[in-house]
Amino acid sequence: MIQELRILDNETLFDKEVHYVIPRYQRAYAWEDKEIVQLIDDINDSTGDYYIGSLVVAKVKDKVETYEVVDGQQRLTTLYLLLHYLKSQVGAVGKTLSFDCRPDSNYTLTHIEALLSDEKRLADDEDRIEQSIRNGLKVIRQKFETGDGIQKDDFLERLRRVILYRIEVPEHTDLNRYFEIMNTRGEQLEQHDILKAQLMGYLSNRKKEQEFFSRVWSACSDMTGYVQMHFAKAEREVIFSDKWSSNKLSGSWSHYAGCLKMGQSADEEFSIKDIVKPSFRVETADGVQEGDKTPIRFDSIIGFPHFLLHVLRVFLRVENVSLSKGSGLGSLLDDKRLLADYNKVIDYGQIGAKPIKENEASFARKFILFLLRSRFLFDQFIIKREYAGDDQDGVWSLKKLCASGAGSKKRPYYVNTSLCYPNEWEKTYAPRNKECLMIQSALRVSYTSPKVMHWITELLVWLFDDESERPKLADKAERIAAEAVAEGFFEKSLEEMGAYDLQEYKSEDYAFGVRTPHIVFNYLDYLLWKSDKEAYKDFVFEFRNSVEHWYPQHPSDGTIEPWDGRDVFGNLCIISRSVNSKFSNLSPESKMKSYKKMVQKGSLKLRIMGDIIEGGSSETWRLSECVKHEEEMISLLCEAVQEAIEEE
Repeated sequence: MIQELRILDNETLFDKEVHYVIPRYQRAYAWEDKEIVQLIDDINDSTGDYYIGSLVVAKVKDKVETYEVVDGQQRLTTLYLLLHYLKSQVGAVGKTLSFDCRPDSNYTLTHIEALLSDEKRLADDEDRIEQSIRNGLKVIRQKFETGDGIQKDDFLERLRRVILYRIEVPEHTDLNRYFEIMNTRGEQLEQHDILKAQLMGYLSNRKKEQEFFSRVWSACSDMTGYVQMHFAKAEREVIFSDKWSSNKLSGSWSHYAGCLKMGQSADEEFSIKDIVKPSFRVETADGVQEGDKTPIRFDSIIGFPHFLLHVLRVFLRVENVSLSKGSGLGSLLDDKRLLADYNKVIDYGQIGAKPIKENEASFARKFILFLLRSRFLFDQFIIKREYAGDDQDGVWSLKKLCASGAGSKKRPYYVNTSLCYPNEWEKTYAPRNKECLMIQSALRVSYTSPKVMHWITELLVWLFDDESERPKLADKAERIAAEAVAEGFFEKSLEEMGAYDLQEYKSEDYAFGVRTPHIVFNYLDYLLWKSDKEAYKDFVFEFRNSVEHWYPQHPSDGTIEPWDGRDVFGNLCIISRSVNSKFSNLSPESKMKSYKKMVQKGSLKLRIMGDIIEGGSSETWRLSECVKHEEEMISLLCEAVQEAIEEE
């Protein structure tokens, strides 16, 4: 059983009817200043609902609302102390926490009020005070009362939005063994662990279905490599065909659940530890490049929690799920809101006229197959980072997994993802794969935070829509980039850009300086590469995260005169931070002379500016060449955005 609780208000963690017991096999309260301050800061810095972690408990038999704490007691005890400190604002907490066989800890908890008000009253009982709890109270008080202390009223508003998930383990769980597992793991349950347990709970009393769900979830949750390799060989052939590369996961839930051989018998009970551990791993071979025996491996560009957030949004659109008014998902892909987003869909979503809440088991079955399908498409059509042999840097890769050989000799190998129409020769149209790889890598380096990688959602939705259109994947990615440039740079919708006169930009002010969105530079570099692939065949997209003024903002004394127009787009480019520190306040001429190789390996816009300055000077750049360069670059952007509109 999983229950969402708030620290304050309705259904609170420390409800007066609830009692928590810290068992003897757990260590005493041990959080020090760093952990306590971090917890308070995390709450104080939060915005909106904030997931603070999980509390794993076991119901004590024959005692109403009494729980033995299995995991999460350090956080629980700190919250208990915090609420006692805030008693005048939140009301009495009550004696809802105690330690088994730790009399000093219990004595200290019952005398918290004295410790907070007048410790002298306890002078005679000094040897009975648990010093770690006393120190915890001291740290909390100092955090609020010294220096620029936290404002209690503001903190309480945030505290009311804090959520904790209380997970009740099954009745016959070996608690000592479970605690050992969690202690070895060294971390709390993640939100995706809790989500897995919650969805599997909808399939209660259906052990084979739970087993299948867990098997598929575990395979999808390992974001290294390709999902096929996280199943046993026999399972791969059931799901992905004999060649492990089928692009259709046909078949029903019962077909897959019945065919996969999982290893656990149907009459075995599942406990929370079965649900959350990454089990059933049978093979991790990475495979080889086609025609080459060099081992290669692949890394995903996002982690599993963010992948789940993408899949949820894709599910809503592909399955036409409607949410009741006021229950939409946030604009950010925030992994701290993973459970909140899923529960919002489960509680308020409808597929057709049927509320999801009325048949949660059906939702769990539908979703796990959708997750598997999404992961298969993600692996085949979204770029990865590829590492061959001992290479530590890696390259961008857009490949699919295939199998060769037969029986025990069957092995995986990788080829470029096919983006051909029927009856086309793949080698003839290989440029489509390269274009798709380049525009996706441009998007990847532009949006470095996984919270804003909405382009992945858009591509996955499109991939679900019409298989026959997949050769146009690069066009779809280009449109996503074009729309971002239209809105973020030209400050117009795509529709408005369709009627935009290319000469109008002369009357517009595009002097954004370092505020220029990175996607503008990277999309421009993509367009330049596409216009002359042979000349720029060495170019790759890298994490160039600094906007550089080619003519410096603050020229070194005695070199060149300052320029008020330095923030115009023509004078800007994108570079790595290490190059930025070298360029410093040098003139364009000095940058080119001192760091010519860096310029020639940099972004394509930077290379063009370098070529211009070699045939001129810093003065001619400021007076005339910068304007010409800007006209050419913005015209290229405008034309590309307008073409993206026409091709839609």
